[in-house]
Amino acid sequence: MTDTVPRPTLEAVAARAGVSRATASRVVNGGDGVREPLVERVRRAVEELGYVPNQAARSLVTKRHDAVAVVVAEPETRVFADPFFALQLRGISKELTVHDNQLVLLLTEGRDDHARVGRYLAGGHVDGALVFSLHLDDPLPELIQRAGVPTVFGGRPGWSGDRHGVVYVDSDNRGGAREAVRHLVGLGRTRVAHITGALDQTSAVDRLDGYRDVMVDTDPRLIVEGDFTPAGGERAMRELLDRRPDLDAVFAANDLAASGALRVLRERGLRVPEDVAVIGFDDMLPVAEQTDPPLTTVRQDIEEMGRLMARLLLRGLDRRNTPQEAGATPSGVVLPTTLVRRASA
Repeated sequence: MTDTVPRPTLEAVAARAGVSRATASRVVNGGDGVREPLVERVRRAVEELGYVPNQAARSLVTKRHDAVAVVVAEPETRVFADPFFALQLRGISKELTVHDNQLVLLLTEGRDDHARVGRYLAGGHVDGALVFSLHLDDPLPELIQRAGVPTVFGGRPGWSGDRHGVVYVDSDNRGGAREAVRHLVGLGRTRVAHITGALDQTSAVDRLDGYRDVMVDTDPRLIVEGDFTPAGGERAMRELLDRRPDLDAVFAANDLAASGALRVLRERGLRVPEDVAVIGFDDMLPVAEQTDPPLTTVRQDIEEMGRLMARLLLRGLDRRNTPQEAGATPSGVVLPTTLVRRASA
């Protein structure tokens, strides 16, 4: 074993800078009221000594833990298999890192996990929470409200009733779906099918509504519910072909479902796009550029959604702790989508 070197103390920083301990503490903890020359001396002393603030002591002063819980309402098998979650987590992580905040990842496998997450959030371990991939019957919003933790949701909330002050970030799911289906219609396709996402999630409902905005009197047999997975896309595509073998286009609710649909079409000997045109949603490059053929899809900036969620939460926390900066926080931010044309449609 090697001997441990004593950690530099705040008193040592104050002595090196030639200021009082209280002044050094204010500088280290981001307080106001210290003249700039003294601030520079303290910062120089911190760097020279390699001083690292004690987080527990700092929290007593700042009332902040500099930690944010990221709650994904999905089992770990789904989270680590779907690149959507990796992109959103990357955006969140980048923004939190810039502001020197830690990311605490919480996943929910079942009801017991919901209770565990609720207890953790109520225990005062984090400053706030970022929550996404909620399902309509999910108890998390109620547990989070009970915990009193500032929260930003990823995706339009789908629960009933008015909840004042709910903040969320979403993409224009309905508008993006409309653009995709209009593109298919513009190609001369008349029997356009839709593989939905899981309809207990608002993104899937919004994309289905966008499809219906264009295909007003469509045959209900051209709509099959999926679950945002490749396997779900395969199952739905087989069902669609059994129902309507004459279909000439498919709009899938996400790229993973579209990749599954493409595999089934190839198995059935149908050419894409000559026989059946296919469009997805997300523009996740690891998927969309590697399908055969490359996938036409609706792009949403998933990483930016994550960054914006974190940014809104941190701004809200700053306003709570700095009353003079208090102002209106947007209740909902909806990011635009764009159609990305490749070879599948």
